[in-house]
Amino acid sequence: MKPELRFYLPDELGADGYPLPWPELSFQIRETAEWTCARCRHPHDVESGHVLTVHHLDGDKANCCWWNLPALCQRCHLHVQGTVRMDQGWMFEHSEWFKPYAAAFYAWSKLGENLPPQSVVARLEELLALGRAA
Repeated sequence: MKPELRFYLPDELGADGYPLPWPELSFQIRETAEWTCARCRHPHDVESGHVLTVHHLDGDKANCCWWNLPALCQRCHLHVQGTVRMDQGWMFEHSEWFKPYAAAFYAWSKLGENLPPQSVVARLEELLALGRAA
């Protein structure tokens, strides 16, 4: 049985702060991404330095919703981790790869809706507008 992509409670976390089923969750995300980086589209390739990881966009290890966990190669992971702040308003258009993640985050943070990917895609422009800086 696959572990759920959801928020995990404190008693469901290990000493490291990750959900107890993190190895399975991480593998599931990378499998769903077909072992390809969401940002640069490079396949998982240890020899070239494109080791596929899973990044918590909002920095919360307990938040294992799909929209918080892109599969990123180590290079992109470091770039995104150093530059993306999910809770800030955005003046410029998001990168194509990032739009569904940002839109789903806005749905959750602004509307209280934890939407599946197909609903986010159907409402993409509406949800992205919620995160534009005033």
